[in-house]
Amino acid sequence: MEASGKIVSGAVVSAPAPQHFDDPAGDIFAMAAQAGRAFMAGDRPIVAKAPHLLEDLFGGGLPEAGHGAQVTLQRLIEAGEAGALPSGRPEFFGYVVGGAHPVGVAADWLVSAWDQCAAVNDISPVAVAAEQTCQRWLVDLLGLPPQTVMGLTSGCTTANLACLAAARHAQLRRFGWDVNSQGVAGAPPLRVLVGDSTHVSVWRCLRLLGLADQVTVVRADGQGRMDPGHLAELASAGTGGLIVCGQVGSTDCGSVDPLAELARITHEFGGWLHLDGAYGLWAASSPQLRPLLAGVELADSWSCDAHKWLNTPYDCGLAFCADETALRGALAIDAGYLDTPERKGRDPLDFRVEMSQRARAPMLWAVLHHLGRAGVAALVERGCQAARHLARRLDGQDGIRLLTPVVLNQVLIHVGDLRHTRQVVEELNGSGTCWTTPTTWQGIPAIRMSVSNWRTDVGVMDRVAGQILDTHALVGAAGPPTP
Repeated sequence: MEASGKIVSGAVVSAPAPQHFDDPAGDIFAMAAQAGRAFMAGDRPIVAKAPHLLEDLFGGGLPEAGHGAQVTLQRLIEAGEAGALPSGRPEFFGYVVGGAHPVGVAADWLVSAWDQCAAVNDISPVAVAAEQTCQRWLVDLLGLPPQTVMGLTSGCTTANLACLAAARHAQLRRFGWDVNSQGVAGAPPLRVLVGDSTHVSVWRCLRLLGLADQVTVVRADGQGRMDPGHLAELASAGTGGLIVCGQVGSTDCGSVDPLAELARITHEFGGWLHLDGAYGLWAASSPQLRPLLAGVELADSWSCDAHKWLNTPYDCGLAFCADETALRGALAIDAGYLDTPERKGRDPLDFRVEMSQRARAPMLWAVLHHLGRAGVAALVERGCQAARHLARRLDGQDGIRLLTPVVLNQVLIHVGDLRHTRQVVEELNGSGTCWTTPTTWQGIPAIRMSVSNWRTDVGVMDRVAGQILDTHALVGAAGPPTP
């Protein structure tokens, strides 16, 4: 029997032959590039074409002998055609999902070919060098304190986790407690104050850090912004360490907490201010929008996602911390097998939760290098302009009401009761012309639209406004669905 075969029930089954990169007939990379370009360039509806086919395309038992690389890749391409949602279209407003910039996609493909493990300097100098440059560029671009360090994470949840771990480490250290060696049982008390509209990822991180039972919610105003007066009242009411979690761009309406006031109150009581800036922190890159974030530089840590408003491909989260000692103290690790002669300088694994991860930094570097300072600002400003334009087109039309002012790139509208709202969303999304999500804002049913795509502009919003108004009218004329 040949080495490339396998005996199955008495029969010899040939295993797939090794892939030769110089074989034109077997150029799976060209296949992937062609399919990827077609998907990104296609003016296709924003709906999965045939998700019911996915079970057959992906399912069945694990192949006994495997298939040729072209056969496998073709099956994957067919699955993508059937079930991939074209969320990169400029009319996609669901959640806060950016549309990957082409230069980021190209860099991402190259990074996959390099197959770098961006954990320590000695096994991926290219990843570490790119990450250090991105840290320097972004700290400057966002106007953060010059000593700020950055960790690349899978997303804002793990960025929040890294920053809040640093906050816990630093606050307990003030009282002589080493959480790394002593744990949290019996530790000095910590008070965690969060806003009424704090994102669920922050709550998840506080739970993972054993702080869920030490959280108090601070009142918010009509736009979801934390009330400084109530924050000061709560901060002064207890003793022990203090962690305050603020927001730069709320999930539903894009509001920004009064950051300078939050920083002043937090630091008056010796606390740590963490800001969840998943998408909103990018507004700091714009001289036009920067005043909305006054005081953002006064915080101690910040979380952000590049795959949101910067439009890098998924996934690329950012954890920023002004206290390198606290971040390293919470996250840094060491082991005998890591102590190689080639290790020198900064190791990325000391600034994030993950150890082994792909080299995200070259992809981030490519988008920043391509856009430059002016390009990032223009991208963010264009999204805000488009959001304001859509709000003006819809507010007051046929009973539609804007629930909160458009601060950044989030548009929150009331179109009717819960049934009507959900039906409008279902009709819009089912048509494939645009994609939105329902929500509830202070007890009122609403449709939330997040303008995060680099291709979305005022012209796109004129079309979208017409589609929303038409759908709203059709749903209203049809009346309640038949039970």
